[in-house]
Amino acid sequence: MNPISIYKPSPSLLDKQIILVTGAGDGIGRHAAKTYASLGATVLLMGRTVGKLEMVYDEIINRNHPEPAILPIDLSKLGMENLTELSNQIFVNYGRLDSLVHNAAVLGTRVPVEYSDTVEWESVMQINFNGAVLLTRTLLPLLRKSSSASLVFTSSSVGKKPRAYWGAYCVSKYAIEGFALLLADELKSTSKVRVNVVNPGATRTKMRATAYPNEDPLTVKTPEDLMKLYVYLVDPNNLDHGLTFNG
Repeated sequence: MNPISIYKPSPSLLDKQIILVTGAGDGIGRHAAKTYASLGATVLLMGRTVGKLEMVYDEIINRNHPEPAILPIDLSKLGMENLTELSNQIFVNYGRLDSLVHNAAVLGTRVPVEYSDTVEWESVMQINFNGAVLLTRTLLPLLRKSSSASLVFTSSSVGKKPRAYWGAYCVSKYAIEGFALLLADELKSTSKVRVNVVNPGATRTKMRATAYPNEDPLTVKTPEDLMKLYVYLVDPNNLDHGLTFNG
């Protein structure tokens, strides 16, 4: 039986949990951040557009949930200086990190590889893959300080099976799945940090609309439909590790 189908989180499941969500200003990341806050978590909202993060912040505050923090960081410009500053900031303010949920990603242009723009290719790989790797590497010591930590990577169906014309986005998702499984294998006997991957499937987001402009959005599920899964994976009582979950 699929454990998600019978999963019912308690209203205070994530009380006092510290959860960082990348790409928190839009799509799945935005809904995940609000859902975690509704269950008692203090959410660290990471994204590159401050205005969008402020809107999520206001929605959380207006619902009397724990006050989140805004982390205006552009993964395309991530370097050791701002990574060190971020790590120090989280440690000073919270002392640990309970979950890191990777959602930030860009699509790039869907063209044959031979016609792809090299600058755009590097940018997509930096945001979707390199940035996630650097962020994870930097924040692992803070995750180790948690009594039950979770790393969640959002992938894609083209990260499982490459598809023609999906270019750097496809390669970045294929790479992030490999990195997640590598990390899961490394951490399974050396820490309490769980690592899992989500393949959301077709979901009603702006990225999906860009990739499939002629698709009727009402025929695909909404980000809200995925929230039970995203909550399950950060549940401190959950022991799943090194798995890919399909939304």
